[in-house]
Amino acid sequence: MTRTIRLALAATGLAAIAGLASAQAFDPTRAHEVRVSHMKLMGAHIGILGGMAKGEVEYDADTAAAAADTLAALAATAGNLYWVEGSSSADLEDSRALPVIWEKMEDFNAQEDALSKAAMAMKQAAGTDLAALQGAMGALGKGCGDCHETYRKPDEE
Repeated sequence: MTRTIRLALAATGLAAIAGLASAQAFDPTRAHEVRVSHMKLMGAHIGILGGMAKGEVEYDADTAAAAADTLAALAATAGNLYWVEGSSSADLEDSRALPVIWEKMEDFNAQEDALSKAAMAMKQAAGTDLAALQGAMGALGKGCGDCHETYRKPDEE
């Protein structure tokens, strides 16, 4: 599949998710479902990039660029669409979003902005070469980790 086709498919998927989220913004259960899907998509693309960065998967510039392009688009579209009051772990059994998100929305938004910037930096680096991709992974991992540490309920053991 060519990069152009992959990017077109990714853009179509992103538009559908964003449309779904905005249409369901006042339904906490649906907002949670869309949020989970969105995060899984982000995780899948981070996994592609991380696998290459660690040497677990052979570096391929086109694949890395496509994954980074999609990741940057996903990071830029999250916003407050999915963070509907009533969709926290205190409200929904399956939610891992801690209630502190809504208590500290300004900081939460700053965390999302940092992730978006890290994803944009990855977009610029990923298709260049393996060293550039590896160099951009630290900020990307930090953007995810900082938010998850503060605002996401840990896995149940």
